[in-house]
Amino acid sequence: MPAEVFIDTTILLYGYDLDAPSKRHVAADIMTKGWTQLGSTAISVQVLQEFFVNALRMGQDRETLVQLLGDLSLWPVVDNSLELFGHGVAIQERYQLSLWDAMIVAAARTSGAKVLLTEDLNDGQDYGGVVAQNPFSEP
Repeated sequence: MPAEVFIDTTILLYGYDLDAPSKRHVAADIMTKGWTQLGSTAISVQVLQEFFVNALRMGQDRETLVQLLGDLSLWPVVDNSLELFGHGVAIQERYQLSLWDAMIVAAARTSGAKVLLTEDLNDGQDYGGVVAQNPFSEP
């Protein structure tokens, strides 16, 4: 069964960011849904990698992060693969994105999600069946 949404790294980071309370609240709500409705929210190995590196830089405890990565692996996780990389390269060319953003879009497509929650892409843009939504933007 495909995931409903795919979340970008910033959603996870804001979920643990004490310096951005309004964004933390929004991110926490998104993550709560991921936990209460297992299978509904997908991530990728790239998202986990970026989260780990950036959370360490923010001062998070390594041991806690390793445990959290284990917990997040219960969600649908799109693996890095040569096939995914090929999709990412094609998406990069088609939409003129950075390779890293294109890989996120490719992973979102692979997860089956129709919505990509991110603040890094154009809000409302359809990237070939995956629509970017910024959950932090004002209505």
